[in-house]
Amino acid sequence: MSPASISSPLSCLPRPDPLLLAPLADKLFGKRLVQAGRYIMSHKSWMKTVPTENCDVLMTFADTTDDHTLLWLLNHIRLGIPELIIQIRHHRHTKVYAFFVTATYESLLRGADEMGLRKPVKAEFGGGTRSFSCEEDYIYENIENELYFFSSQERQHIIRYWLENLRAKHGESLHNIHFLEGQPVIPELVARGVIQQVFPVHEQRILNRLMKSWVQAICEAQPLDEICDYFGVKIAMYFAWLGFYTSALVYPAVLGSILYTFTESDQTSRDICCVVFAIFNVIWATLFLEEWKRRGAEFAYKWGTLDTPAESIEEPRPQFRGVKRVSPVTNVEEFYYPPWKRLLFQGLVSLPVCLICLSVVFLVMLGCFELQELVLSIKELPRLIRFLPKIALAVIVTACDDVYRKIAYWLNDMENYRLQSAYEKHLIIKMVLFQFVNSYLSLFYIGFYLKDMERLKELVLLFSLSQSLVRQLKDALLPSITLQLHLFLISLKGLLRFCWSLAVSKVGSGAGGAGVCVYVSPHCSKSIQPHATCDCVGEGGGS
Repeated sequence: MSPASISSPLSCLPRPDPLLLAPLADKLFGKRLVQAGRYIMSHKSWMKTVPTENCDVLMTFADTTDDHTLLWLLNHIRLGIPELIIQIRHHRHTKVYAFFVTATYESLLRGADEMGLRKPVKAEFGGGTRSFSCEEDYIYENIENELYFFSSQERQHIIRYWLENLRAKHGESLHNIHFLEGQPVIPELVARGVIQQVFPVHEQRILNRLMKSWVQAICEAQPLDEICDYFGVKIAMYFAWLGFYTSALVYPAVLGSILYTFTESDQTSRDICCVVFAIFNVIWATLFLEEWKRRGAEFAYKWGTLDTPAESIEEPRPQFRGVKRVSPVTNVEEFYYPPWKRLLFQGLVSLPVCLICLSVVFLVMLGCFELQELVLSIKELPRLIRFLPKIALAVIVTACDDVYRKIAYWLNDMENYRLQSAYEKHLIIKMVLFQFVNSYLSLFYIGFYLKDMERLKELVLLFSLSQSLVRQLKDALLPSITLQLHLFLISLKGLLRFCWSLAVSKVGSGAGGAGVCVYVSPHCSKSIQPHATCDCVGEGGGS
């Protein structure tokens, strides 16, 4: 697919309409299937990866997006972020426009300086890591090699930082969207559905290498440095903790298996083993936490995140909303959101919503327990039916996790925190509160109020199995099913369009002419013909 870059004007070329040329093709080839390749792509061709040169971040639009919206945003990005290079492409099978965004090496260096991106320093200048500075760029490792100085994750992070900090000016609007002065443009357009997605683009070469050294290398250590370079520090730290935690679980698993195997069947032996295992778990948990503190600090130093910026110099979130004022500390214009508004929202909205959600959890739990008592009172029912209320409770608890996660994100967004650290801290508090009560309220109720240990064992087993099963389905099976469904819908849409073209060609077999397809460059005042078959940015390929 040939990109249409904003760096040079595009010619507005007339194209013959394929629908109008169908009768001529029928006469030449004696069949109507000459257009099938235009509308129908095979399953395997959709699965292939189309390599895209010079693209770090992809921005896609809905197929109903008009020319004015594309040109308005394109011009806004060009004026607000001149460092970016944008290629515009149109996927003619899905009718979706996309902006392929990248930047030059020199622009990325300026962006790294602006963000304070930490980079490793050469050994002769002291080693370690420090915030990047263009004035002293010679002290950083691999600064001479533009292919290796920035990882793909760092390039994408800089570009997304620019895009998310593109702010509107006073009185700007797009159709019925009226921006406030200083409001981030891209996040607002994403929230309104004008922009479908803004996401980084994978590099297949690095993915293949990670597939061999990480996914397929089962018995080898995780390549954490490569994971950090490609996915970022947070993802790498998560997998570092996950690997360390999984390895540490070997010790209680071995001891628990030994105690379970060699324990006598009498109650006294079981009680002694329970006490021994409980003491071991306390010691193991303490050692585990202390060792992880060391390991986490080692990774943080290695990846340059040990010295996090103080709140006074931390950049505000792009999604932070407020009114402009002159800061009494720095004497510079900044966005200000009164704390009393946040406290008012927390008291009148966040707290009642949390209480309502927790009440719903409690009522659902009581309802399932009452249903369980009703089922147990009917002795004629099969044994399997008696487990249905417990299974229903486990399924409801697992399903409510997703609902409460969305509620927590919505409440946190509405509370409008200025700093990312404050946003994440309050989000964690809400998530822990929701998930802890949702997952463990019924267990505490059975264990400490009903004191029914047999029912508690059954419920713990069901919760563990259901949550593990749902997690595997969501992480492994659901993405595959979604992809297959998406490919099926695309093929079905192409088939219907092909059938429609055959019907139109039958009706208009005597017609002739050419349809005009016009693409707008930044230097051209013309617009795309809304009903033309737009194919001006390349043949085939995918965006």
